Amino acid sequence: MAIWPACSGRVLLPPVNRATHYRSHSCGELRAAQAGLEVTLAGWVRRVRKMGVLVFVDLADREGLTQVVFDETVHRELWEAAQELGREFVVQIEGQVRLREAPNPSLPTGEVEVLARSLRIFNASEVPPFKIEDATDGGEELLMRYRYLDLRRPTNQKRLMLRHAVATAVRHYLNAQGFLEIETPFLIKSTPEGARDFVVPSRLHPGHFYALPQSPQTFKQLLMVSGLDRYYQIVRCFRDEDLRADRQPEFTQIDCEMSFVNREDILQMFEGLVRHVFREIKGQDPGPLERITYEQAMRLYGSDKPDLRFGMAIVELKTKDGPDAFAEAGFQVADKAEYIGALCVGGGASFTRRQLDELTDFVKRPQIGASGLMWCRWNPDGSTASSVDKFYDDHRRRQWLERAGGRPGDILLILAGPEAKTRKQLGELRLELARRLNLCAPDTFRCLWVTDFPLLEWDEESARWVAMHHPFTAPLPEDLSLLEKHPGQVRANAYDMVINGTEVGGGSIRIHEAGLQQTLFRLLGFSDAEAWNRFGFLMQAFRFGAPPHGGIAFGFDRLVALLAGTESIRDVIAFPKNNAGRDVMIDAPDRIEEAQWKELHIRPNFPEHHEIP
Repeated sequence: MAIWPACSGRVLLPPVNRATHYRSHSCGELRAAQAGLEVTLAGWVRRVRKMGVLVFVDLADREGLTQVVFDETVHRELWEAAQELGREFVVQIEGQVRLREAPNPSLPTGEVEVLARSLRIFNASEVPPFKIEDATDGGEELLMRYRYLDLRRPTNQKRLMLRHAVATAVRHYLNAQGFLEIETPFLIKSTPEGARDFVVPSRLHPGHFYALPQSPQTFKQLLMVSGLDRYYQIVRCFRDEDLRADRQPEFTQIDCEMSFVNREDILQMFEGLVRHVFREIKGQDPGPLERITYEQAMRLYGSDKPDLRFGMAIVELKTKDGPDAFAEAGFQVADKAEYIGALCVGGGASFTRRQLDELTDFVKRPQIGASGLMWCRWNPDGSTASSVDKFYDDHRRRQWLERAGGRPGDILLILAGPEAKTRKQLGELRLELARRLNLCAPDTFRCLWVTDFPLLEWDEESARWVAMHHPFTAPLPEDLSLLEKHPGQVRANAYDMVINGTEVGGGSIRIHEAGLQQTLFRLLGFSDAEAWNRFGFLMQAFRFGAPPHGGIAFGFDRLVALLAGTESIRDVIAFPKNNAGRDVMIDAPDRIEEAQWKELHIRPNFPEHHEIP
């Protein structure tokens, strides 16, 4: 089935015959060429307008909206019946298509209307708690409580149609590349490494629990051991973690794995997938994806998921091993700083003192953590000024500006402190400037690969190494010799796909040798017994001949949200949870009956009258 690109805010699905026992046409397909045709429509009454001898009804279904006219001079009884129609009544109307006297150019059906000949009410409706319109008057909690009504709004229906179109495009591409869509289990073994598992008690095995999968990771690797070569699945996954706009306790992944591949094979295959999706859905090709290393991303943008829709790369003015553009001048903040970096803002010399104070307050927020913000302005007349004029003369200020590629009319925003922390602070400031200055054009997409992540990172709280991605990620071959003595210097054979500053996919070449996998488990603090108890099935499988393999998982919800132009993945999920992880429509999670506790051999330890928040 062909997928049409998004056009003027609509996702167009292939034309199909929608005629059924109840209707001859949808509410979105009638055009001027069909004037004079007798039709039957069925749908929901969106709006009723009474104008003397005429009653106008906007009748809607997922395909669109058609205006229906009830004329007292043509059929009085029918006109009287139309007086009783209310919003969201479900009705069937028979009538004749005719040209409108006053066309509505904002509607695809705006050149025609249907003169009603009969009316059948399938179901009357109570007055909805909010307007079923894009510009609704309902608050977020109310919309989620009545999500089935919220989903009638055209914007939400288009988003779910877009979701369907993206899934179809993904399947078409992967099927054509020889991938097999294979289902993996939802009831698995708990392996608490990373996010918390959702656990499911077993009635038949008292005291034992399943876990819901955070990812099908080990199963897709086992499918490669099975010789199935290329696997994919658009699969639900579950993580019991704190929620944000781009997280839900249950979410969907495009999960993929390939055998006998290296990293380049993977990058080429899934770059092709993303370009295919953009061509099918947006009618545009982002072109070959740029590639940068993790080290480059952090040095230039202060983030491992940089937004490249705008420039403003970080300029280093002082580093541990490099030149010091500040030198010691009696300014203790700079003299003692391990690192000083800057952002050059084109045209920023016009920033007011209030704007600079607001940016200073932004970087001093607890979640950013900077102690302050310095600035250096290159005025249009060629003079310079800074917040630290007391310590640095015009010559030194010009050196900073020239090093940053500045020109008259620009400003440098400067942060100082520990290197890694300050880079991240500059990365956050860079994004905030893009928001304030509207540097990202709508419907513009920049896609890139970020590679060569650290394999491990040190966790201060547990005083041990933890996997930056997951414990099945292979080291880069050239770094294997560092694994035992210098694990912090080992780079992962891993890669993330980033679109507009959002990580939409990540993967790696996997470890396929039992000995190397056991070595990594030991570095992560697992005893041999613990590793075997949790992952013995995988290491045993490797002993029976595992091919070199690797893969990737895309956040399907995030990808659809990007294509839909919305910041929250909840907007593209049919029945999402709220920001507390609750489904307020069905009131879940909920208590279970005492008989169920007993049947599951579980004794609750919370107070009897404890209220669920």
